[in-house]
Amino acid sequence: MEIGFSLGSNLYNRKRLLMQAKNLLLSAPRTKFVDQSPIYETTPVDVLPQYQDMAYLNSVVIVESELPLESWLSYIGKIEESLGRERIEGERNAPRPIDVDIIYAGEQIIDSGGLEVPHPRWAERRFVVQPLNDVRPNLILPAASKSVAQILGALPPDAGLSVYDERW
Repeated sequence: MEIGFSLGSNLYNRKRLLMQAKNLLLSAPRTKFVDQSPIYETTPVDVLPQYQDMAYLNSVVIVESELPLESWLSYIGKIEESLGRERIEGERNAPRPIDVDIIYAGEQIIDSGGLEVPHPRWAERRFVVQPLNDVRPNLILPAASKSVAQILGALPPDAGLSVYDERW
């Protein structure tokens, strides 16, 4: 099954953390690399005022995997923890060394046990839609009626997003 992951970081050596997260995703059993987007630098979304100047690096990584999604949920948690992510109670969008989300997993639709696939807010976030468009513009995610490219075209322009690194 093809799985699309969104990676983000706005603390420490952001690019190195994205690379480490990608390598850890690819080290999962029965998983192989398929594609990746460029890295984008993005203005934080829905953060407290004191975090507004802490730009993120964001990217999308596509893999082919035989692992069940429930295994991915715990594996992602271990990746985030190993790279220094600490969840701060009451601060949903606090700065973080790494954030890994499942955007989609084949045609699956899941909403149970802390796992929501496709990601419930993917289509609202240019920092997810733009890099996903770079690698899967014609993809129509489950429960969506438009392609990634069409969704991107309908989003308001965002001056806070720029290519940071084409090849990483």
